[in-house]
Amino acid sequence: MELIISLISGAIGGNVAGGLLKNQSLGTLGNSISGIIGGGLGGAILSQLGLGGMAGGGMDIGSIIGSVASGGVGGGVVMVVIGMIKKAMAK
Repeated sequence: MELIISLISGAIGGNVAGGLLKNQSLGTLGNSISGIIGGGLGGAILSQLGLGGMAGGGMDIGSIIGSVASGGVGGGVVMVVIGMIKKAMAK
């Protein structure tokens, strides 16, 4: 369940980052896909460090908030990185 929350919040985080950084945006579908990938990676990395929501394995409010935060941040970061790579390759 925590993985699903991270993936959904990653898609949302990717779209929020794309909305805030118009020159890095990949479009709605691209932002969502890169956000989902980043949400999964961000959730997995932070849970390995003991910082993400998946570390506890429970479904308490702290775990859910941790999954949302790690997924959203991971999604936003991956979307920005992919946007920067795409922009650099276009030059």
